[in-house]
Amino acid sequence: MSVLSFGELLIDFVALEMGVTVGDASGFVKAPGGAPANVAAAVARLGYPSAFMGQVGADPFGRHLAAVLAAENVNIDGLGFSEAARTALAFVSNTADGDRSFMFYRHPSADMLMTPADVDTTVIDACAAFHYGSITLIHEPAASALIMALEHAVAADKFISYDPNLRLPLWESEAAAKAGMISGLEYANLLKISEEELEFLTDGDDVAPLWRDRMELICVTYGAKGAVLHLRDGAQIEHGGYPVAAIDTTGAGDAFVAAMLVGLLENRVDYRDRLPEILDFANAVGALTCLGKGAIPSLPTQAQARAFQKERQA
Repeated sequence: MSVLSFGELLIDFVALEMGVTVGDASGFVKAPGGAPANVAAAVARLGYPSAFMGQVGADPFGRHLAAVLAAENVNIDGLGFSEAARTALAFVSNTADGDRSFMFYRHPSADMLMTPADVDTTVIDACAAFHYGSITLIHEPAASALIMALEHAVAADKFISYDPNLRLPLWESEAAAKAGMISGLEYANLLKISEEELEFLTDGDDVAPLWRDRMELICVTYGAKGAVLHLRDGAQIEHGGYPVAAIDTTGAGDAFVAAMLVGLLENRVDYRDRLPEILDFANAVGALTCLGKGAIPSLPTQAQARAFQKERQA
């Protein structure tokens, strides 16, 4: 059982202070990031086989990121190095309660230049699940590379998960963002979406417009308030979450979806009966990720997450 994540891998520079803008920060902590890469690292940190497919620059940041994933036991056979553009950078500031704002440097970045010819389908064939986000859909040729990979994953009957990841500054307009994010729904068996993203895509809080033919589950996350799983038959499973004193929420949603994926894959035949347990664990993993700066450095192991659950439920 392995999970392949496709998309952006970048450097997050996280402001040292809470409650300041990027421009006002006195300094930054360098942290590896990128939502799909965070998922890949989270799966590996939880003790499961993991792989990443994408492209970084053939520069010191790109080499550093490749080394970070390799050190996390993420298979990087599908990772390419571009001589035409540099590795993407993001500067991140946090409000007092840990929410984030971003400033991106990718004009273009190496991940945006990935082509269908760069997709190694043997890496897709080797996985049980394929995870992706919406950022890769913003620009060509990367969008075509992702669509080609998704079509291969569908044909190979892989379990596919999608996180729309709303990052408005990267899109040319709100309308383009909505259309692009919605276009990604067609391939997914699992949709993980935040409360903010649900409101953006539907102008409300009803998941009904998001269902597509392949979709089995829609999971809406509400930060510290937990998450709600929606099933096709209208059933809902809720978990109130694990409130924590958040330091940095970067990567919490990615850690959550990683935990959901491994739980679903472990119980693929009869996962419905295990959904409350799977959702509980995913909330614990997401909460723990908020307790450090940067995504990948803050990801918990399975033992840490289980101990956290036991402590909170005592």
